[in-house]
Amino acid sequence: NKWRIVFPCSGRQWKDWKQAPMFYSGNRIQTTKYTWFTFLPQNLFEQFHRLGNLYFFFLAVLNLFPQVEVFHREITMLPLIVVLLASMIKDAVEDYRKYLFDKTINFSKTRIYDK
Repeated sequence: NKWRIVFPCSGRQWKDWKQAPMFYSGNRIQTTKYTWFTFLPQNLFEQFHRLGNLYFFFLAVLNLFPQVEVFHREITMLPLIVVLLASMIKDAVEDYRKYLFDKTINFSKTRIYDK
């Protein structure tokens, strides 16, 4: 079992802090899913786990070959691009709201009860 141990910043508990397991580097809360660098690859990875997105991607790849081309290439890619962009914008806004909430929680005042 992993327990989160929180110690007040006083000299008396410093020896306890050294003995605590280092699973948690601090008391900071982070519920966001993405960073600036991982947003695009991680979001695309999650989007293509959905069957509908894979279907439209398969149609777009299939229309790249002239022998089986049914529609124009741009028309086939349009639904996929619209759905992916809408989902990305929704996920970005949602993650940004989580970031702002985490920021308010992390900088809020707390009470520490010490004997």
